[in-house]
Amino acid sequence: MFWLSSRSLRLRENFLLTTSATTIEQGRLRWRCRRGTRELDTVLDRWLSRHYADADAALRADFAALLDTPDPDLWNWLIGQEPAQPRFVRIVDEIRFSDRV
Repeated sequence: MFWLSSRSLRLRENFLLTTSATTIEQGRLRWRCRRGTRELDTVLDRWLSRHYADADAALRADFAALLDTPDPDLWNWLIGQEPAQPRFVRIVDEIRFSDRV
């Protein structure tokens, strides 16, 4: 049988109260930033760390949708080999110019 002490319940309640929806969503997105290459992992995770908290809802939705893009297409956008879809241009440009891809 599993017993919870009153201390562990308080810790859990405090964690739930202090963990915001943004932090939870960032954790989920951070996991999705893990791609097939270290380079993509790095630049996507940096954008998430630097810009996500200050982004508006539309930009956050665009970043989440960007993570659904296949790796070869995403990489070609980031290195400038192909133009990014209009929805993703702002994020791609921020990654390209801040990380000098």
